[in-house]
Amino acid sequence: MDFDFALGKDPNSEFHQSDEFQDIKGMMHSRLVDRIEDLGTDFINWTPAMVKRFVAQEVEGFTSTNRMPLNASDIQCIVKDLTDELIGLGPLEGLMADESVADILINGYKEVFIERNGLLQKSKIRFIDNKHLMRIVQRIIAPLGRRVDEGSPMVDARLPNGGRINIIIPPVALNGPVVSIRKFRNKALEASDLLAYGTMTDEMLDFLSKAVAARSNIVISGGTGSGKTSFLNMLAQFIPEGERIITIEDAAELQLLHEHVVRLETRPAGLEDVAEVTARDLLRNSLRMRPDRIIVGEVRSGEAVEMLQAMNTGHDGSMSTIHTNSPRECLHRLEMLLHFGGWQGSELNLRRQIAGAIDLIVHLARLPNGKRRVISVSEITGVQDEVISMQEFYRFEPNLVNGQDGWVTTHCQPVSPKLKRVWDSAKARYEAARERI
Repeated sequence: MDFDFALGKDPNSEFHQSDEFQDIKGMMHSRLVDRIEDLGTDFINWTPAMVKRFVAQEVEGFTSTNRMPLNASDIQCIVKDLTDELIGLGPLEGLMADESVADILINGYKEVFIERNGLLQKSKIRFIDNKHLMRIVQRIIAPLGRRVDEGSPMVDARLPNGGRINIIIPPVALNGPVVSIRKFRNKALEASDLLAYGTMTDEMLDFLSKAVAARSNIVISGGTGSGKTSFLNMLAQFIPEGERIITIEDAAELQLLHEHVVRLETRPAGLEDVAEVTARDLLRNSLRMRPDRIIVGEVRSGEAVEMLQAMNTGHDGSMSTIHTNSPRECLHRLEMLLHFGGWQGSELNLRRQIAGAIDLIVHLARLPNGKRRVISVSEITGVQDEVISMQEFYRFEPNLVNGQDGWVTTHCQPVSPKLKRVWDSAKARYEAARERI
């Protein structure tokens, strides 16, 4: 029998997802564990090909001896799954290798959902039982120096490949172990990719790239999964060479290609008196590291105070992301975070601090069809009647007059002299390109 199967094959048979089939795999797994214990330390030195051959022989012998009614496809599926179990991540092996999968969401051993192209769909993959799922979870987090048990039922960690994993187990999770894995691309999205996906227009890109080069302070807002980090990473590529960039993130996701980049990552409090290092701590320290630009992966707490002060005191061109539902809500949330950070001044001074620090707000959203779009590009123009004023350069309207989605370029002109030069340059280049076409 030929067991040269393809890694990551997703069986289509309903039988392969049945409890009966999972029970058969469970029995074979127990037998393999016993056989490996008999082999002792010899098994550690086996190559993947040797493990594959060993599993195939054991499965074929077990099914023949017990006269199990399995065809070649069933046996091939069992061999693949058990091989992944021994040298990989079991049922997750194929999903982790599939670059089209962005998120893996596990709600107990029977329910596995994945995100492709911005849309969630249920996967046919499942685990034998919750114990099987926990074995895979422990295998993932053990090399990270983390553990999850009843005493510490929640874990959030960064994977070696840059992805993130969040785990919550019973008794806190009632559905069984709940695992969320956010995968990251091996190659970061570039401006050409976002243009091809329709995330923005050429005119927007030209303006924003010039704004980055002109050292404008930019905040990228949006909801979960709207593509904020990918967009931030893309914009950061337009920072001129020769500048010292410091990135501060909870989980290191940014993939900057510049020569002079210092990457800092927060650390949660751990066991054995491991001290917590927050984004605020790193921001304060980064100001002593002679940065030209500071990029904060996400502002979510008191570090907003230090970030805005840095933008206001000689670190022009800094950028960050923030979770909000609209550009106006972005300003409200920043006010709230400044209060959380211990802001002692008046409301008017607080708003002047925000208006003086931020030049542009770029708001992104994920549409119901899964597509990600730049919804708005707005300039902060100052404080009027104790309210932060802003004007919109571009906005995305879901349904235009002709029934098609599209962007609208408003007739606003930048107030800031720096942005006005950027705007005029981008407009002139865009108009010249249109004339050539």
